[in-house]
Amino acid sequence: MLVLSRKINESIVIDGRITINVLRVEGEVVKLGVTAPKEIHVLRKEVYDEIQSSNLQAVGASRSALERLLSGKKSAMQTAERHLEVSSSGPQQPIQK
Repeated sequence: MLVLSRKINESIVIDGRITINVLRVEGEVVKLGVTAPKEIHVLRKEVYDEIQSSNLQAVGASRSALERLLSGKKSAMQTAERHLEVSSSGPQQPIQK
């Protein structure tokens, strides 16, 4: 991790495209200004972490839903195959009451 010291109205530049300015210091809070191209998403870390967590949960839910869907399809195919085996084995005797 790179650690830098900056005073109010001083900046750092990242990759020649992102500028971070120290705007003011209020007690233990530092106010930063970020200038970056529109295609670069700038998020607070806690917001970024929440998005990542939600994405992982969505992938997990999608995966389990897909597995259930495939399992149901496999079961339906096995039932259809059994039905075909019974129908192709010749004429059936009617059920007598």
